[in-house]
Order: sequence, then structure tokens, then C-alpha cells
Amino acid sequence: MSPHFHLAQVNIAKTKAPMNDPSMQGYVEQITHLNHLADQSPGFIWRLQSDEGDATAIRLFDDPLIMINLSVWTSLDALTKYVYQGDHLQAVKQRKQWFEPQTSPRLALWWLPAGELPTPGQAKDKLMQLATQGATQTAFTFAHPFQPPASC
Repeated sequence: MSPHFHLAQVNIAKTKAPMNDPSMQGYVEQITHLNHLADQSPGFIWRLQSDEGDATAIRLFDDPLIMINLSVWTSLDALTKYVYQGDHLQAVKQRKQWFEPQTSPRLALWWLPAGELPTPGQAKDKLMQLATQGATQTAFTFAHPFQPPASC
């Protein structure tokens, strides 16, 4: 964990139907709980959200079915524990019920100076960078992680 850098993460998913479609009910019912778990998780700092308390209405792409999740964590370890344990892991295992398969990167991680918050535009750029360049120090994945930059 670096006191000078925090980990930003963006993940996107294309839903199989609009959020108000009955087929999405199982997912919609989990959103508040999973966001609360994230908010209470060790290492959680911030997440993008609208006035409704989640990011389901925030559009980063022209396709209205593509949802964004953007957050900041103290470390890769903290984010990994949230994503791959407990209730969130169960939701990940069920994603095929609600989301279309994706061929382009759906997740990007990057280090940013502590106290800085990522923008949706920056998150989109990181996904594009990962798609064109693969994992690098400036945009990477859980499978190909990078350590935070050395402190000055």
C-alpha cells in the first residue's frame, strides 16, 4: 500500500435489458446492498454515484445498456478482497444472467495520486488504452497488475 497513490478502478457491463425490465430484477435488488458493502469495506475511498446513490443512470457510452462502475481504493489488495469474496463474489458468478459477454476490456485499474478522484472520461480513456496497448503501468488488470509508482 502506498500512502502517495490510490488505486482507481473502472468496470463496465452491457445489460441484457434496460434496468426496469423484469429480467433485471435480481440484479437491481442487489445494487444497494453491494454498494453498501463496498462503502464499508476496508480500503474503500470513493465511488461514482448519482443522486440516487448508484451509477446505473450515468452514461459513459452512447449505448444506454452499458453501465459504469468507477471507484477508488487504498490498494490492489483491498479491492481484490472486496471483488473476490463474500456477496460480491456471488454477484460476479451470476453476471451471465444479466450482462452480455464482452470482447473488449471491461475492467481497467490505474494508480492515481492520493486525494485525486478519477473522472468518467479518464476511465473511458483507460479502457481504450488497455484495449489498444494491453496492460501497462498506466492501465492494467487484476491478471496483470502493476505496483504504484515510486514516491518522489
